[in-house]
Amino acid sequence: MRLLRKTIPAILLSCVLLSSAAAQDNDSIVVVYAPDTDTTVIESIPPVYVSARRKGKEWRKYYRLVHNFAKTYPYALVAKEKLEEADSNISGMQKRKQNRYINSFQDELFATFEKPLRDLTISQGKLLLRLIDREAGLTSYNIVKDYKGKVAAGFWQGVARLFGSDMKRPYDKDGEDRQTEELVILYQKGEFNRLYRSVFGKNPPEPAVRPKKDYPQK
Repeated sequence: MRLLRKTIPAILLSCVLLSSAAAQDNDSIVVVYAPDTDTTVIESIPPVYVSARRKGKEWRKYYRLVHNFAKTYPYALVAKEKLEEADSNISGMQKRKQNRYINSFQDELFATFEKPLRDLTISQGKLLLRLIDREAGLTSYNIVKDYKGKVAAGFWQGVARLFGSDMKRPYDKDGEDRQTEELVILYQKGEFNRLYRSVFGKNPPEPAVRPKKDYPQK
């Protein structure tokens, strides 16, 4: 996504500073046959979620991750969707027209994301950075470097460090982002709301902006 380098560095920085297809039916099918009768019972049973045993702080940390993920992942999907749309629109444009379009598109991004981002906590903003990295395949440091240059990228990396973030760190689905990746998979299967209800006893909050092609939740 080449346009990503030019359009959302400010959106990504705001996260730090301001604090496939449709759902699949993953129910298990159980068939019960009574040998002394001619009755066969077929029943669909919802999946049961089994998590690693956690205690005290580990549980509280996991609860926060589930809550923060619910607040941020839809925005990561919207960002990816808008960037793909913009990439398609500028294809074949002359350089001058591209620059005008990019400036206009950046204004549109701010209009879409500024208020939702201001409502995020710092930890939610940091998670959104990770999720945009996952969806776009490009770290926020490289976005700023390509857009503003190495000096600006170094400056904002220093600012991000003050907030306990690292703009150079790529998304690691098999390492430190493993639990986040598990939530992504659940969301894309349409099972995330079930997990959220099992933790909090209610559906997750509705995001201010939803992607056009979302994953319907059960």
